[in-house]
Amino acid sequence: MTPALIPALWLRAVPHNFWWLPPDGVLHGAEFDHYLVLNLWIAVGLLLLTHLVLVVAPLRRRKAALPATSNTRLWLVEVLPLAGLVVLFVWLSVTAQQMWAHQRYQGSDPSAMQVEVVGVQFHWYFRYPGADAAFGQTKPRLVDPGAGNPLGIDPTDPQGKDDFVTSQLVLPVGRQVDLRLRSQDVIHGFFIPGMRIKQDTLPGQTLHIHFTPAVPGDYTILCSQLCGMGHYRMQAQLRVLTHAGFRQWLAAEEAAR
Repeated sequence: MTPALIPALWLRAVPHNFWWLPPDGVLHGAEFDHYLVLNLWIAVGLLLLTHLVLVVAPLRRRKAALPATSNTRLWLVEVLPLAGLVVLFVWLSVTAQQMWAHQRYQGSDPSAMQVEVVGVQFHWYFRYPGADAAFGQTKPRLVDPGAGNPLGIDPTDPQGKDDFVTSQLVLPVGRQVDLRLRSQDVIHGFFIPGMRIKQDTLPGQTLHIHFTPAVPGDYTILCSQLCGMGHYRMQAQLRVLTHAGFRQWLAAEEAAR
């Protein structure tokens, strides 16, 4: 076990129930929430310590103990506090990087469900690969929302014949999902507070992020980047269903095509 992994495991193990945060509906939520609260407590502690020094220092009587040039005084007043802050912030950075890398850069489980998320001013579209579990090709010249093809799926590609697109993200509880994030125009920010995930979508790039919904329910999907005049209304909904409910929804979607 690497030293960087120890803080993350400790954060996962402690139960949490922070009423002032959005409802936590994802498997990795406890880890992220504890890290956020830990940062807040550290910030509060440093704030109080700073004000304590500002109040006490002028009131403290000067004592003729050590000369100002003493190495001991230099270590006690300057070097040790600075070294302590460096160690603290390095530890926080390593812990945060490890948590983010697990969600963003490390590959998802091979059995993870695949869903494509496409941001376009000012909508979110969600594409499911159908029974063949493979996405068909898309071409910009074929994009035509009015004709029911907002993503430009190529009708001549056999792998795309069973793809279907929705304006609502629907997932089964307890199964990992791997989201493929794209943008048709500008930078959008795919943000689900209840799932503790946020990732920008970039034109010309396909980015991945994976997570496991843990609590059935409805969650709001937002855009966290200022993407134009209609940015305020770029919202969608995530529905987390039981496995039976998801199969029913999937069958209804396929029957409607």
